[in-house]
Order: sequence, then structure tokens, then C-alpha cells
Amino acid sequence: MSFQQHEKLHIKKNIKRQLTKTELQILAAEWSEHCSYKSSKKHLRMLPSSGPNVIVEKGYDSGVLDVGNGYVVTVHIESHNHPSAVEPFGGAATGVGGVIRDILSAGTRPIALFDGLRFGEIQNDVNARWLFKNAVAGIADYGNCLGIPTIGGEVEFDKCYTNYALVDVASVGFGKKSKLIKNHANKGDIVLLIGGSTGRDGVGGSQFASDALEGEDRSAVQIPDPFIEKLIIEAILEARDSKCINAMKDLGGGGLSCAISETAESLGIGIELDVQNVHLRELDLSPDEIMISESQERMLVITSPKKLYTIKKICKKYKIQCSVIGKVKKDKMMHVKKGKKTLALLPADFVARGPLIDRPKSKPKYLSKIPKSPKKKISKTFSDILLDLLSAPNIASKHWVFRQYDHEVGIRTVVKPGFDSSVLRLDNGKSLSVKIDGNPKHCYLNPRHGAIGCFEEACRNVVCTGAKPIGMVDHLQFGNPEDPEIFWTFMESLEGITEYAKSMKIPCVGGKVSFYNETNDGPIKPTPLIGVLGLIEKSPLLPTPPSKNNVIILVGDTKDELGGSEYYEYIHKFVGGDAPTVDFKESKKNMNSVLSLVSKKLIKSAHDCSKGGLAVAISEMCMLGKIGSEIDLKQVSDLSIEKNLFSESHSRYLLVIDGKNLNSVKKILQKNKCSFSKIGKFSGDQITIKLGSKTVLKLRVDKAEKYYLNSLGEIIQNG
Repeated sequence: MSFQQHEKLHIKKNIKRQLTKTELQILAAEWSEHCSYKSSKKHLRMLPSSGPNVIVEKGYDSGVLDVGNGYVVTVHIESHNHPSAVEPFGGAATGVGGVIRDILSAGTRPIALFDGLRFGEIQNDVNARWLFKNAVAGIADYGNCLGIPTIGGEVEFDKCYTNYALVDVASVGFGKKSKLIKNHANKGDIVLLIGGSTGRDGVGGSQFASDALEGEDRSAVQIPDPFIEKLIIEAILEARDSKCINAMKDLGGGGLSCAISETAESLGIGIELDVQNVHLRELDLSPDEIMISESQERMLVITSPKKLYTIKKICKKYKIQCSVIGKVKKDKMMHVKKGKKTLALLPADFVARGPLIDRPKSKPKYLSKIPKSPKKKISKTFSDILLDLLSAPNIASKHWVFRQYDHEVGIRTVVKPGFDSSVLRLDNGKSLSVKIDGNPKHCYLNPRHGAIGCFEEACRNVVCTGAKPIGMVDHLQFGNPEDPEIFWTFMESLEGITEYAKSMKIPCVGGKVSFYNETNDGPIKPTPLIGVLGLIEKSPLLPTPPSKNNVIILVGDTKDELGGSEYYEYIHKFVGGDAPTVDFKESKKNMNSVLSLVSKKLIKSAHDCSKGGLAVAISEMCMLGKIGSEIDLKQVSDLSIEKNLFSESHSRYLLVIDGKNLNSVKKILQKNKCSFSKIGKFSGDQITIKLGSKTVLKLRVDKAEKYYLNSLGEIIQNG
């Protein structure tokens, strides 16, 4: 527990007395980077947060979007990076539990999970495989036990995550707008702690997550219990329906310290609590430990005295603990007692609003040293290269992961994991499309354009299901912010995301910043992950398999953008070049054009071009339909064969259409001034790519599928 000099001065200026030991512990938890966002908060305000679908209420832990007909969806994203790197099963599982309670705190039922995972190079790293296997198992176990489907996600393997793990978990909730919790409180209201008992697990978790990982502090890793969480969900929703809840908050980072101070500050109230009334797992816990424990499956609830009996009865019905730990006051103070003894008495806003830091920034020196292209040429044929790419861990099918998830429970999942985006059926006759994307190689080469590219790719993916993006969440993960070069990469990424969000009018409805992600070899690559939610008013565009003689239209320009590509890294063992950039005008018109074509039912299916470029995207479509293709690169661009095949240029869509609709499709794309071309058709049993009359690549679909489907599982099982 230590404070920086400016924090000590802030305390001295505002409190004007010596703080108690408990007060110091409370402030250390709340003012940690993990809880206070002291390096990033003032900068995060640049993100657009309002929009026609956005609902804002005091104290919400999740974003809320109006989806029409009296219904809302909620969304939040969290991470458990440090805990997952130490104990991957429990760390990942508690990440799931925490983000689900964030959804619950708005009064909505959690209906789905999706994740973004980052690990070291699993082909050659035994520890990376161990971390990966157990983190996936933790997510699967918790979600499956709750009966909440994990409907999709993204996985990336990179050397920069050696002996480390990034485990991001997002959750989506759904409910009636009229049943949202309108956080409020009156003098004399009762403060309850509902759910699991408080123990030593997770003590100091927020501080643990706010420092570089230098050792295995297993005491800071929380213990998950999905069965208690399931009971909490049902109890809370019944209490909501009985109008027993005035305000509610999940106990996450910082435990009671943060939950009490943040609730009091957001509602403009005071809260007095007695640590003696907190139900405990270990009876010898000190008051300080009680205040900063991050034990899981706990909710803070404020109710009126006349509703206390009802909510206690509901908790008893579901066999979950419910303790009266305090009361609401008007003095706007956070008052912590043990019986009659005062342990802490501080203004709630002083605790909740820790002093922010203006970090210096400077452009990293490494950026000027990045080579532009690999020096060695590859002697392999393009057919062999494509087969290698389809087997590469970052491209190969992730069915080894999602087959462990129960992604169909709840019968809402319309489009399952493994496609561009997952789609959920909503009760109002509409559908919700969700996708999370990231690309650390692109962000390493150009933090601004790399982050924009992650955002644009997530948008493309939901558009491929016929969904219009209505909101986004971000998780910005970087190394030590005290390093000006790292803070520069953070600011570049944030500014890029902001610029694209404003241009596309997509509000940010939630997110998280995670700093101090470092290994023994140094900081991780800049790793922003962007989750996008898209609304489908009518029927989604399903990933329909192509048929013989279906035409392939490429929308968007293929550019000289091999920098940061899977082709460069996996085939050439080279990370360098110029990262792809996004043309905002091209992005918007291509996106709107595809949505128009979907609404007019002129296309059979759509697929975006991303990792591995055009060659991989075509292969994935062929494997879906178990049918070959004939592609002419002369119709793509004038670039070299390798650039046409493997460039990862943004804003590109592959459209599958029936020949009868070709003219109608062309007219709409021409009217919208989109760059497009008919590049081929589906037929036969081989992926055939030509340059005019010359065949440059030929690969049997069944062989491609074998390598694509099996390679990741074989790496995991056999090393």
C-alpha cells in the first residue's frame, strides 16, 4: 500500500488529519489504476457516448441500448488478465462471473457471453498451451453451469504474451425497458449484501491488477462459484419484479470499498456500514480485509425498510445469504464502523474520485526502426502457402474452443460461433449481432490505424449478418503507462477509435482500460479489443453455403498492405511493413451498400476479408459450401499475386449472389459509387485462383478443410 507524492498532497489538502489504517486501505483500493482509471479517465471522455439508442442512468455498471418495442439490451466488457496468468481456470471463470453481475446490476437478465483471448505462441510454448486450455475451460465451466451461452469470440497467439494471458469477457443482457433499475436512494434506506460470503480470496486484487506481474500472488485470485451466481441472478430478478430494489451494484474490483464509495457518490448520498454485519467465510478476517476483499458472487443492494422483509424472503427461497450491513444517510459520507467504533469516515466523492494523472507521452523509438519488407523470398508454391495459413493458429478454425461452450442454451442463438458474427434472437422480433475484434500486429506497427482497423473489422462482421452497428464497447490493454512511449500508443489508439466512432456515429457504451500488462521480455503489443453490437430489424443474413455457379463479388479495394499480415509473420517470420489503414468514406459507403443489398434480399451471404486476406476468405467460403471456386486476380487489382492473395486491406466484403441478381447488385453498388468487381464463381471441388489464363493456386477443398478444422486441436493435444 503506497501513494504517490501528488496523492499524499491531495489527501493532506482535503482531509487535514492523519488517516486511519482502514481509510488508507480503502483509498489504496479505490485509487488503484484498476479501479480509478487515474491515467486514462480524463482522456476517455473524448469517446462519443450518446446516440439515439443509448439510455443513461446513474450508477450503471453496463451500457444500455434501446432496441425498440419497450425492450433494451445491456452490454459490458471486463478482463481478468493478471489472475488468468497466475491461475487461468479460476481467473477466467471469475471474469465471466463479474461481467455477468455487471449486466444484472441494471436489472436485465444476462443472455450471452463472448470473449477475446490472447496467449503466447502455442506451437512452441508448453506454458502457453496450458494457460490457453485452462482459461477456455474456466470460461466454459462457468458459463455452462449458469446456462448462459458463450456465442462467439476471438483468439490470438503472439510471442508478446509469453507467460501471460489476456482474458477479456463481454456479456449481453436483455429485458424490458420498464424493468430497468432506476438507481436512487432515500435517507433511512437499508444497505444489503447479497450472495456469497466474504473471504480472503481476492484481497488486494485491484492493486495486484495495477502493477506489472512479477510473481504468482495467488491470494489475489478470487474463487468462482457459478452455482451461487445462478441463484443470485434468479433472486435479484424476482426482487426486481417485486420492486424491492432501489439501487444495486456488483462487488468487483476493490470490493466493498469501491462499491460503497461509488454508489454513494453517484447517488449523492451517504452510506454507513458495519463490518460486523458482513457475512464471512473466514471468521478471523480483519475489518481492512473485509473492506477490500474481492470475493465473488456478491451484490450490494439498497432497499426501503418496508421492502426488507420481502427481499429477505426471496433470498431465503433461493438459499442465498442476505445481510443488512448499513443504512443510507444524507451526509454524503462513507462511514465504516465496527460496532460503535469508527474505522473510516471520508467524503464519498473524495474516495470515489481519486486524483488523476497527466502522463507524459512520446512517440516510441521502435516505430522508426521497423523494416518495410522481408529480405528473403519464399520458395513455396502459393498453394502450399495457403495450406500453411489455413493451419496457422491465428487463422485455423476455433471449433476446438467453442465446442466446449454450450452456445445453444436459451435457444436464442441464431448464428453460432465460427462465422463472421454471432446473432441472437430477441423477444421483440428483432435480432442482435455481436462481434469482438483485435489485431496486435497492426496496432504494434501503427497504434492509431491498427485500433481503427479493429473497430472497422468488428463493424464489417456484424454488417455481414445484415446488422446496423448501434453501439460499441472497448477494452484497451497496454503496458506500463508510466512509460511515455507506451502512453503514446494508448493515446494514439484511443484517438483513432474516437475518430472512427464519431465518423460512423457509433457510441461507446462501455469499456475498460487495463495497464501494466508486461512480461519478463517487456510490455505486450498495444492490444485494443473492440466489441460491436448491431441491430437487425427483420431477418438476419445467415451464413448460407454457396452453390454451383453462384457469383462472387468483391466490394472494396485491395491495396498494397501486407504490413502486419499473417502472411508476413507466419510464412516469412517477419513483423513489419505499413499496417493497413481505413478510408472512412470508403468504409461507410461499403457498409451501407452491403446493408442495402441485404435488405433487398439480393445477396445469398456475405463474408469479410481480414486475417490471411482474400485467399483465406475465399477458402472459408468454399469450405462452408464444400465446393470449389474459380477466381481471377486480374479482376481484383493490378498488384502482385502475393499482395492480391494476402493483403489484409480493410473495408472489403465478399458477396455470394445468384446470377439472376447480378445486374441489380451492380446497379446499387454503382449508384453508391463503391469500388467492386466480379472476381469469380463457385464450381468444382478445388480452390482455383488464376491470373488471367495462368493458374497460380490450386487446392482441394476437402484437403483445405482437413487442415483448417484440425490443426488447432492437434497443436493443443499433441504439442
